Amino acid sequence: MKRSLMFCVVLSAMASTSAFAQDALALAKAKNCMACHAINNKLVGPAYKDVAAKYAGQKDAEPKLVQKVMKGGSGVWGSVPMPANPQVSEAEAQTLVKWILSLK
Repeated sequence: MKRSLMFCVVLSAMASTSAFAQDALALAKAKNCMACHAINNKLVGPAYKDVAAKYAGQKDAEPKLVQKVMKGGSGVWGSVPMPANPQVSEAEAQTLVKWILSLK
């Protein structure tokens, strides 16, 4: 009984995580983030997995990156600045950043 309950909990968590990732990826596409970023490869901006690796374990990473998504920034990943994204709400930026930081 305990095994089947644990299996259901794990399966549910995996489905939930997968749905979150799909929703976040769709949001990144809808907000035009994928014009400059990709998950695995550097385009104009860094690969999302590189961002996740750089900020792994940093307590202030999420709020710092939410502000970068919304207001833009420069100097961290090279000479090309990231433009501000006024079309991205704070809640959307939080979703995007949580997803990016979850990538391995």
